[in-house]
Amino acid sequence: MSAADHQRFYLGCAVWAHPSWPGVLFPRASRSGDYLRLYSRRLTTVEGNTTFYAVPATETVRRWAEETPATFRFCFKLPRDVSHQGSLAARLPETVSFIRRMAPLGERLGPFFLQLPPGYSPRQRTDLERWLDGWCTLVAGESPTLPLRLAVEVRHLDWYAPQGETAFMALLERYGAGRVLMDVRPLDLGPLPGAEEDLRRARDNKPDVPLHPLRSAPFTLVRYIGHPDVARNDELLNEWAARVRDWIAEGTEVFFFMHCPVERESPLLCRALQQRLDGAPGVPPLPWDSAADDEQQMLLWPGTHG
Repeated sequence: MSAADHQRFYLGCAVWAHPSWPGVLFPRASRSGDYLRLYSRRLTTVEGNTTFYAVPATETVRRWAEETPATFRFCFKLPRDVSHQGSLAARLPETVSFIRRMAPLGERLGPFFLQLPPGYSPRQRTDLERWLDGWCTLVAGESPTLPLRLAVEVRHLDWYAPQGETAFMALLERYGAGRVLMDVRPLDLGPLPGAEEDLRRARDNKPDVPLHPLRSAPFTLVRYIGHPDVARNDELLNEWAARVRDWIAEGTEVFFFMHCPVERESPLLCRALQQRLDGAPGVPPLPWDSAADDEQQMLLWPGTHG
């Protein structure tokens, strides 16, 4: 990517820490306290699933900002106390409180991510509309100088039927919200000896929703649930690489997240997609490729990092 190109592609995993990653994504001798610092110097974004379960302390948020480069992007999932407790509109105060807590991250904030539960159907469209309206009025006022972006994931199948999808897309477009796209097709790429239980659990836990690669905003979030045999993903990754190149050429900013039933393989899936995009306008080199000096310093000076 030349200096004149504007970065429009961010690539990462669902989490920034996993015990299987030393020797894969991190140096073998890495300590868990260094994982975020190391991750953010190898990949360019992360899907912040931890905030779905618990809102971090203020000091924790400040530390995350200190440990990551300004070019890194967190895409935090809104807490389940907002998304999974009935009416969304009734949870606007909790929404504002969460945004205030995350504000110290400033420019490191990518789009926030609202994941609606499987039972939340188009019949609750009015509630979603009221919440989105509140996001644009109450939440936006929390950051007048830095736009706070939002992407929404739906799981009820009626949102994917023609009438429900048309209404959903119109709602997102009206409020400038992005659509979260989930690709679960890799889970059907066949069994893998030693990973049968991991694949079964992933199929049970992930929604069996169709992939409709539609965009409603100048940005989009993609969640790719990869097959743990990385080579079996080749055809689908080729498809995604072509689509991402087209979207970037049209001005869309893409946040792409790799999941895998065998988490050790998620960073390798990132690298496999990056290799298909290297050199494309708007796609920066993966920082992972230039992290050797950082690794060497950690090994030589293990006491100099917190």
